[in-house]
Amino acid sequence: MNRRRWALLLIIGLIISAYGVPYTLLSQSYAWTGAFLFWIGFAVAAILVNIWISSQWRDPR
Repeated sequence: MNRRRWALLLIIGLIISAYGVPYTLLSQSYAWTGAFLFWIGFAVAAILVNIWISSQWRDPR
């Protein structure tokens, strides 16, 4: 698989997890710490994916 497909799969996976995890896995958790830890991990993953994708950009000369 090339890098473009990996990037697309990572982005789709992040979007699905952003909607799926809070409404499924964390729906029965009434403590705010579970959601807080999930969103911290999600933010780190999104930042890393953005760095990885933008590091591949080149000037098309």
